[in-house]
Amino acid sequence: MAGRHYSAYAAVKSKRSPLLLFTLSLLFLLFLFYIFTSSPSTSSPALDPSSIHAASNPNVDYSFVSSLEKFLINSKSKSSSKVRDDTVRGDASDRDVKIFDDLISQGEEKRLYGDEYPLYSQIRVYVYDMPSKFTYDLLWLFHNTYKETVNLTSNGSPVHRLIEQHSIDYWLWADLIAPESERLLKNVVRVHKQEEADLFYIPFFTTISFFLLEKQQCKALYREALKWVTDQPAWKRSEGRDHVLPVHHPWSFKSVRKFMKKAIWLLPDMDSTGNWYKPGQVYLEKDLILPYVPNVDLCDSKCLSESKRITLLFFRGRLKRNAGGKIRSKLVTELNDLEDVIIEEGTAGEGGKAAAQIGMRKSIFCLSPAGDTPSSARLFDAILSGCIPVIVSDELELPFEGILDYRKIAVFVSSSDALQPGWLLSFLRSISSSQIREKQINLAKYSRHFRYSHPALPMGPEDLVWRMIAGKLMNLKLHIRRSQRVVKESRSLCTCECRRSNSTSPVPLS
Repeated sequence: MAGRHYSAYAAVKSKRSPLLLFTLSLLFLLFLFYIFTSSPSTSSPALDPSSIHAASNPNVDYSFVSSLEKFLINSKSKSSSKVRDDTVRGDASDRDVKIFDDLISQGEEKRLYGDEYPLYSQIRVYVYDMPSKFTYDLLWLFHNTYKETVNLTSNGSPVHRLIEQHSIDYWLWADLIAPESERLLKNVVRVHKQEEADLFYIPFFTTISFFLLEKQQCKALYREALKWVTDQPAWKRSEGRDHVLPVHHPWSFKSVRKFMKKAIWLLPDMDSTGNWYKPGQVYLEKDLILPYVPNVDLCDSKCLSESKRITLLFFRGRLKRNAGGKIRSKLVTELNDLEDVIIEEGTAGEGGKAAAQIGMRKSIFCLSPAGDTPSSARLFDAILSGCIPVIVSDELELPFEGILDYRKIAVFVSSSDALQPGWLLSFLRSISSSQIREKQINLAKYSRHFRYSHPALPMGPEDLVWRMIAGKLMNLKLHIRRSQRVVKESRSLCTCECRRSNSTSPVPLS
């Protein structure tokens, strides 16, 4: 009996064995497929998130010229349906300021105690409706002249390329004034009543006016813009502390800056040389560093996987700079004609751009020394090219550093170390292949944070601007309220900084 049962079991088992083996084999193959497709490839960095956004948003435009063309055409068709706001046309009286302040206080009460508004779940920005001579006329001036112009700055840089490089004022404004149904950013919303605003955006194109207007004409326009803004009740109430002013080129708006030094400035860097900003005008507690607009195309996941990085260290740019950029000529002397190193003098135009782009895509490391100021657009070109930046700029402040950790994508070297004979190349060669690989993967992830676009994308630079400013908002409100209630006998300064008579610490917000 037992034998019959065993024989039957063996017969069934013999029939099931091939099926069981096939099933197990299939499961094993599926497991292997999952492992190799879900883990990062050893030959190429992870998929660039910005390419995912671009694929899901085919209408995203990353080109300043192309985006501006569409923007100006649309502005013509929408001019008749433009939303009117309550921007004051003329000098606000003390009574106007008092009425405005009361309205602000009422709104704050509702947000603090009522359920009508969440408490600062979004930043609410009021965009001033400035006369067209400060906004659209300047954009049209750029649009109508950029193809024909051969104007160069004193150091040989193409004027219109510099404007594109510093066009952060366009990208932020174009996003803020777009119809809400077309905007992708949800942490910042435009409001049309001043008393509802947390912040006030000044849409004056300071860089375009500086480069494309005659000197005296430009200075006159700056004075007009200054008067127009400082006449607003919101400015008078806060002395500009809650106003956002784009001054991304260090030469722009220079003649009237001292009258607007309490506003939030959007800058390329803090400039420790003292050549561009006067003491007390800029500091991290108040202002914000924004990336330059890159001059190269994104090296996407396909490009990254195909790039053969055969050069250890690459640099292409102007080899002699002023002020803080003198480190360049010293580095060139140290690195010239060394094996695995390419150092080239930069040239303007499409040819120069193509040469820089090709060189960066063929290199593991890209040298990023200081320019005339501590920052350089080359840093962001390297990031988009998948080339690990080697930052030799002792006083550099970086964009969005409260959010991004640049140690994951860059190498930081002091000037004194970099200039020691043989030190820099020995240091770079000591970095392991696994560390290089990790930084390259992070470069692919981080590139989305430095690509301006329209519409602005979540976690793009426009988005990170408002996320960084959100962190300053409570402190701004503190200093506005404090400035309104202090009496004569109060201390004129409010700071937690330890100050000495010879201190160079930042001037406090109040």
